[in-house]
Amino acid sequence: MTAVESRPAGMIGGNSGKQPRGARVKAFVALTKPRIIELLLITTVPVMFLAEQGVPDLWLVLHTCFAGYLSAGGANALNMYIDRDIDALMDRTSQRPLVTGVVSPREGLVFGLTLGVVSTLWFGLFVNWLSAWLALGALLFYVVVYTMILKRRTKQNIVWGGIAGCLPVLIGWSSVTDSMSWAAVILFLVIFFWTPPHYWPLSMKVKEDYARVGVPMLPVVASNKVVARQIVLYSWVMVAVSLLLQPLGYTGWFYTVVALATGGWWLWEAHALQNRARSGETGAKLKEMRLFHWSITYVSLLFLAVAVDPFLR
Repeated sequence: MTAVESRPAGMIGGNSGKQPRGARVKAFVALTKPRIIELLLITTVPVMFLAEQGVPDLWLVLHTCFAGYLSAGGANALNMYIDRDIDALMDRTSQRPLVTGVVSPREGLVFGLTLGVVSTLWFGLFVNWLSAWLALGALLFYVVVYTMILKRRTKQNIVWGGIAGCLPVLIGWSSVTDSMSWAAVILFLVIFFWTPPHYWPLSMKVKEDYARVGVPMLPVVASNKVVARQIVLYSWVMVAVSLLLQPLGYTGWFYTVVALATGGWWLWEAHALQNRARSGETGAKLKEMRLFHWSITYVSLLFLAVAVDPFLR
């Protein structure tokens, strides 16, 4: 019997109907993982400014953000539905609504599917159908490819599963142009190479959680030295890719300065983490969360520069 199977019966979804209305509403919102969606919107809206080379239609921005929230929220709810067994055993996820029983598994499944359908139709009717299919593709990739296939089977789960988190960049571009371009592809690749060194430091922090439920995140199956080396490699590629926009003519001096400054600081933090790992530091002395927190600041500043740059050219 595995650790997941040893979960006490009835632990999940047992008292959803007895919860106060306010707690229930809050729980359904929590199913969408709002803090993660904030990052997705940070990579969507600035690309719309770049595609427009100015201020895009504000109604279009609102429709894109609303439909994007619903799509990502649906994917996150379905992720929690599928992972509710291991969430119950992990400290960082033990208070999720499907674990505590505020929302029942059936309600979580219906909620996630409904958001997915509504978001696809909203994109198609109020934005364009290219964006709708991209959003649906991101949802299916996250739920099926990452959550159901990769997450519990391979240490490369975050590397390839992270593709779902890259698609909002393409959605931002397509929402304005109803087409694709190399600029969108480059920014897609920035997020692709950003995702592993963003998430692996957090995985290093909570690797005992993942080990307990048999999820082979890289820090679970490899030493801190190996993980830190991979973080440095991905970081260098990410920074190099981020600098391609200017020579290809999509951005000007402002974006380039921000990309160099923020990328340089990222590389400093990545190498510092590697040096601490090489020295055998563990626990609080490893300071792996420094890079995790900086990664959020980095992507926010870089994409802010994407939005501002068209006005300074």
